[in-house]
Amino acid sequence: MKLVIYQVFTRTFGNKNSNRKPNGTLAENGVGKMNDFDDATLQQIKSLGVNTIWYTGVIRHATCTDYSAFGIPRQTPRVVKGKAGSPYAITDYYDIDPDIADNVAERMSEFEDLVKRTHKEGLKVIIDFVPNHVAREYKSICKPKGVKDLGETDDMGKHFDANNNFYYCPNEPLDTSAIPLPNGIEADGSNEMATEYTETVARCTGNDRFDAHPQANDWYETVKLNYGVDYCDWGGRSTHFEPIPDTWHKMTDILLFWAAKGVDGFRCDMAEMVPHEFWKYATEKVKAQYPHIVFIGEVYDPNQYRTYVAAGFDYLYDKVGMYDCLRDVMCGHRSASNISQQWQATDDIREHILYFLENHDEQRIASDFFCGNMQKGIPALIVSALFQRNPVMIYAGQDFGERGMDGEGFSGVDGRSTIFDYWSVDAIRKGFFERSKLSTEQLQLEKDYRTILTLCNSEKAVREGKTFDLTYANEANESFDSSRLFAFLRSSGNTTLLIVANFGETEAHVRVNIPAHAFDYMELKEGKKDMVDLLSGNHQTATLQRDGAIEMIVPAFSGRVYKF
Repeated sequence: MKLVIYQVFTRTFGNKNSNRKPNGTLAENGVGKMNDFDDATLQQIKSLGVNTIWYTGVIRHATCTDYSAFGIPRQTPRVVKGKAGSPYAITDYYDIDPDIADNVAERMSEFEDLVKRTHKEGLKVIIDFVPNHVAREYKSICKPKGVKDLGETDDMGKHFDANNNFYYCPNEPLDTSAIPLPNGIEADGSNEMATEYTETVARCTGNDRFDAHPQANDWYETVKLNYGVDYCDWGGRSTHFEPIPDTWHKMTDILLFWAAKGVDGFRCDMAEMVPHEFWKYATEKVKAQYPHIVFIGEVYDPNQYRTYVAAGFDYLYDKVGMYDCLRDVMCGHRSASNISQQWQATDDIREHILYFLENHDEQRIASDFFCGNMQKGIPALIVSALFQRNPVMIYAGQDFGERGMDGEGFSGVDGRSTIFDYWSVDAIRKGFFERSKLSTEQLQLEKDYRTILTLCNSEKAVREGKTFDLTYANEANESFDSSRLFAFLRSSGNTTLLIVANFGETEAHVRVNIPAHAFDYMELKEGKKDMVDLLSGNHQTATLQRDGAIEMIVPAFSGRVYKF
């Protein structure tokens, strides 16, 4: 099975409240719930060709919303980003975000039901694991009996100790002078939102800031976890892995806790900021008990890809590779022929590379900061979904052309869908709950996504077949504009797919050269072929021969997937 992942931002996905007040509270703007993923919604997601859902932001994180009536410690807004807070500032690794529960007191049971409900529809479940940092006011109230909290036994008088869970600045309080006040709050003490946050002994900040003075652009709301690496010694990041550091044990136990809840995998936030030695230890421990569990790593340095694959990761984000390349091709900043260079750079680990065009960190394709046109994403989707056997990921709303041009509050207008604010995402609300309000263009886009993504597993040639890149055979071809066109073959058994993606804004009349080498590698047979385009249903007859060419018309911002 080829993984087709649908990422949902759980807090906003099911929110049908259309108030959308900038910097609005939960009461003003509403919030989505786990129970919004009912059978019908899950079936609609599955119908897109999806087999895995990544529920983003389900573990309890820092928020400005008061849940103290349920025994949940309040957070100081000064160290919370946005009214809703970042899902990557975890306050209790053993708890569920109360925002997304209909009954807060039963939030874990609701999550367990969500997992069962998702599995019942034949879909796998992925959740976040955030190993590098926690919220400043981390305190677990749901940890199992006998488990000591993070930092509970730390020696705060040491900058570094292998048995400490955090890094400290001894004898220095945290300096919050550069940390901005929440939006609309004055520093006059008249509003509890302006309450100062204090740490008498400063802990070091999540983005590897090892002093007591985090700045506005730092991950000031978080503290760095200590895996046995001394970042400030004169030796330069000396490692202390024997005996096994305490943090390794604690974080592995957290993974095992959630694996026991029935999840099928973890998307591991900023995996490269945690030593690969830990990952090898943790993945082996988890897979020994739960061999089906997959680990997806957020790794931005391509030079480290193979290290983290060797450490046990099943899949890695290819952000600084294929994502950046496809983005540039879509925007006309790079030639489509550059796609060949990108897949070749990771060819030895191709099964481990995850392709995507959107996620919660990146700008929406249809935003003014990206393409400004939802249709321009289709040729890139054809490439990312159909080129190899590796996984592909879609971000909820991408399939309806969400623009992400809202001024939600903390996020601001940046072409992204907020992860910090209480908000309702227009395209998702319409696409799943108010379908009569979808435009003709949005409905067509969804149809295109469904058609392309379904091929990932319905066609054996895509799911498990071989790939042959036709770029080199067409770069000098006057009837093939390699700056805007990308062509390749997929084959399995007696079935072959000829796929052409057109990134151009005009229809392309092309002749695609098929070199003799492709016939040998793909085991193709010459002769007259009846070809059907799996995207449009159109048929055409072509003669397949060594070093010959196949003519076709490829629509603008689209493609052909000819099967023969």
